[in-house]
Formats: sequence, structure tokens, C-alpha cells
Amino acid sequence: MDRDRFSDSPIGSIVVIRGTDGRTGAEYDHVAYVPNPLDDEPALDNATWRAVSAANRALGALDQAGRQVPEPALLRRPTLRREAQSTSALEGTFAPLAAVLGADGDAQLSAELVEVLNYVRAAELAYSAVASGQRLSMSMLLALHRTLVSGTAAETRDAGRIRQVQVAIGSPATRISDARFVPPPPGLQLQASTQDLIDWINDSPRMGRDPVVSAAMAHYQFETLHPFNDGNGRLGRLLIVLGLMQDGAIGDALLSVSPWFEARRTDYQDHLAQLSATGDWNRWVRFFAHGIKDSAEDTAAIVKNLLDLEVRHREQLRAVGVRGIAVDIARSLIAKPIITIPEAARTVDKGYQAASNAVQRLVDLGILQPFGAQEHPRRFLAPEVLAAIQGRGHR
Repeated sequence: MDRDRFSDSPIGSIVVIRGTDGRTGAEYDHVAYVPNPLDDEPALDNATWRAVSAANRALGALDQAGRQVPEPALLRRPTLRREAQSTSALEGTFAPLAAVLGADGDAQLSAELVEVLNYVRAAELAYSAVASGQRLSMSMLLALHRTLVSGTAAETRDAGRIRQVQVAIGSPATRISDARFVPPPPGLQLQASTQDLIDWINDSPRMGRDPVVSAAMAHYQFETLHPFNDGNGRLGRLLIVLGLMQDGAIGDALLSVSPWFEARRTDYQDHLAQLSATGDWNRWVRFFAHGIKDSAEDTAAIVKNLLDLEVRHREQLRAVGVRGIAVDIARSLIAKPIITIPEAARTVDKGYQAASNAVQRLVDLGILQPFGAQEHPRRFLAPEVLAAIQGRGHR
């Protein structure tokens, strides 16, 4: 880390760190960056506030669209899995979206799918807690981390607790002295700073802070503290949605933010580092607000496309006189576009043969098609639904 770049930061300071790098066994004598506790909203220029206002309007439109859906859970599943796939890709773990959408928790999974589905489990726990009126807490944050790393290489003795080792941001093989950025050292101060951030997030509604500005500030602080030995990026992006829910900007967790940041990975990292170096909140908040606006609009378009598809499939089935469980299976496809016949049978609570006949009827009509190798049980894909979730539906 270039100490000269961060030595005059108005929102943090550098501290000397010495020790042995647990990854390489090499001794290090370097510096780390420690952010100051967050204060109230910084002074922002008019261009930044216009970006923030546009982001809030887009969130409002997405929230309104979500409130009109009879069963939001049907839409939350595909948008959450899209978020899980993208947020993991940002951290170097890639699994195809089709595999993520079709994966089942009790199946044999690749290491990549385990990591992605762990994010889904963690997010569902968090969203359920916040929706029931719970506030973010240290115990919740630690539980989310424990869930995130369960069954992966990151499930070490530090799973579910604030890290006990020094970390560095950059290639895993990079020496601490050569890292792009070095977060604060472990210890009581890091634990206290993480608790301060949780308290700050929970105080935001009472303090009247703008939800988008609050989310931008909290995300910067979390990523800069880097309180865990692994998973900080994924948890930090999860906290964006949680914070917006707590602040009342969105009522349901339909928002997917990671695809936008994934497409701008280098800019995202550069903006975070630039803020630490200069203390210029305008550039970061404006960049972040553009991301929230575009993400909300993109998610709203996906929701609309999925709902339009559901209507189109229903009308298509009605036109050829198809009724009963084929209609119910077709409706379920917006939540799970890759299914097996046993899954279809469980979805509609019918026997295997009835579900098999209904699935074949949907194949005949082009709503479903065989997917993948000739497996047992065979899988079927709704291609239009997958395209809509990927953001390639008709708009």
C-alpha cells in the first residue's frame, strides 16, 4: 500500500503494523489504514444530490412494483439468486446463472455453487430478520458470516467472528507490503469500530439521513474496515440492501446491486480507495447513487418481464384449452425456471405421472425444453424466463 497516498487522509489515518504474514510466513513492517468513525451526512454538491434523488425515485418505483405482486417470494427467488451469482463473481467465484437457478440445497454441489448458495441462505436469514422488525446487530452480522463461509475453504476458526489476523487487499499471493490496500489491524479497536458502524446504521432513520447516502457511507466503512477474514465484499453488498430496508427505502428485498458493480469492478475499487485517500465523499456517493438507480431500474425491468411472461404463458395455455396443474407449473417457473418432474410434482402437490404429463404439455407448447445432459431425473428449462432473469427479456 502506498503510504504517501493515504497519509494525509481527512477521514482516516495510517498506523504501523508489524508481524508475520500467515499466508507466506514472511515478516512484515508496514502500515494499515484506519478509517475515522462515520459522522453525519457530509456536505455534498448539487450534482451529487441530483444523483441521490434519482436513485431514491428508482427505489420508490421498484418498491411500488413489488407491492403490487400478490406473492413477492416468487420474484425474490430469481432476483436473489441473480444477486448471489453476481456478488460471488465479484470475489472471483463464478458459477453460471442457470446452474445457480437450478441448484437445490440437498443436491451434490460444486465448491462454487456451495459458496453462491451460502450467500442465498445468509441473505434469506437477514431479510427475514429485518422484515420481522429486527435491527442489524453484531450477533446477526456474525451469524451471517458463519453462514456465508459454511462448508468452504474459508470456514476456519475465524468463521463467525471478527478476524484475528491482518489481511491485505489484492492478489492472495501478494505480500502485505505490496498490497493495493491494507485494512485496519485486528484487535479490540477493530471490534469496537465494527460495533460503531452497526450502531451508526441503526441510527440512520432516527437521524434523518438520506437512505442512499447512508447506504453509500456504510458500505464504504464496512469495506474499509474489512472486519472478516473472508467474505467482506459479499457481506458489504448484502448490507446495502439491508440498510435500505431498515431505512424504509424498499419494503421487499427484490433489489439486486452486484451486477452493476461487477460490470464496473475496477471503477468500484478505485472509487473506494480514492475516498480513503482524499475524503471526497462527492465522487463516491455520486458513483454509488448511479449504481443504485441503474440497479433498481434494471431489477424493476426484470420484475416486469417476469410478470409479463407469466401472463403470456397463462394466456397461451388458455388459448389451447390447457387447465389444471400445467397452469400452476407454468406459473411457478418465474421463481424456478429449471425444474425436474419430481420438483414439479412437489410444487403442485400431485403425483409423478400427473406432473410428467403436465411438463410434457409445456414442452410441446415451447414453454419448457429439455435442459442439460440426459440425467435422472431429467431437467427442463423455461428459456424465456432465464433470458428475462439475465436481463435479456423484452422491454
